[in-house]
Amino acid sequence: MTTTTITVPLVAAIEEAWAAIQDRHEDVPEVVVTLASGNGRGGMAYGHFAASRWARGDALVHELLVGGEGLQRGGRAVLGTLIHEAAHAAAEARGIKDTSRQGRFHNTRFKAIGEEFGLTLTKDPSIGWSITDVPDATADSYRHAIDALDAAIVAYRLTDIGAVSKKTNSGVVAVCECGRKLRVSRSTFEVGPIVCGVCNAEFEAEDDEG
Repeated sequence: MTTTTITVPLVAAIEEAWAAIQDRHEDVPEVVVTLASGNGRGGMAYGHFAASRWARGDALVHELLVGGEGLQRGGRAVLGTLIHEAAHAAAEARGIKDTSRQGRFHNTRFKAIGEEFGLTLTKDPSIGWSITDVPDATADSYRHAIDALDAAIVAYRLTDIGAVSKKTNSGVVAVCECGRKLRVSRSTFEVGPIVCGVCNAEFEAEDDEG
């Protein structure tokens, strides 16, 4: 009896694409691939890199989450997500702080690594240099990985109704590295980084009102 499975070839294609990225960028680490919903309080996430979330014996391994809703975009866009997360992984390996605001705002250090990895990045006013495109030259160099992803993506996750929260103007409590706190509206906080004049660090959201 022949059994058709969705998950096994999909994860294999993602791992193959990640290995292709590692071949080109030696500081991209090993990851555990997970498939899950990309829905969250901050909106829809196509992928996420989380450092040291898995244990293998005494060693820690990083996690790569691929959002199931984003699979409907096709192999080239999914590859863009993987390279985007690989840039975060490389920043972790290099000891570079490439995001702020609890990992949501992508700064110019992330932009530099993403472009080094072959991405075209556009700035979003709320989350920074995060909008990701794969230019033709990069797509050509990853053609085999893109074709494998396209062949493996035979299903995608439907978006949960009402799961993606709408932006509001509720307040944000932000804290800097020296412990100073301020309270601002969400719209003000999302315009751009707020820098402490004492420690020169960006204020990051600590809690949300409402």
